[in-house]
Amino acid sequence: MVDVGDKDSTFRRATAESTISLNRAALESVVRNTASKGSVLTVAKIAGIQGAKQTSSLIPLCHQINLNKVDINFTFPEADSNSLPPSVTPTSDETLGESSSAVSPARYELLIRCTVTCVGRTGVEMEALVGASVAALTVYDMCKAVDKSAVIKNTRLLHKEGGKSGVFYAE
Repeated sequence: MVDVGDKDSTFRRATAESTISLNRAALESVVRNTASKGSVLTVAKIAGIQGAKQTSSLIPLCHQINLNKVDINFTFPEADSNSLPPSVTPTSDETLGESSSAVSPARYELLIRCTVTCVGRTGVEMEALVGASVAALTVYDMCKAVDKSAVIKNTRLLHKEGGKSGVFYAE
């Protein structure tokens, strides 16, 4: 474990994201709040916050950090005009309700972002990454009854600030 004892405590912030690709039935259960296990986004938000708080227990050599805030947000990145929220669209060439291929059903993306802040001697990048990942895993768990082919992808750090290394923005 790296010794951070000589570092000054400064404000730290990090934002990470993870994406989960769902089929139409899973997406509808999320949007319409009809999943058999309950409110997918509410449970995933709580799980993501808990995950961020438990990072040092999950990742060897991570420091325990007193977090000031963990914020989890969900968005559907693209728009569609059918009875789903305006920000939902297929991620294949298939349109809602039409099958252009029996092999490749429509996929819909749910983007999960986790922002973590603290005043401390080490950054919160790992806490943001774990928060986004655990939220995505929770969405998978709650939707697997209707979509075993859900895919979690593109988990990455988007932004970090504070500390000696300064500010980072992903390209």
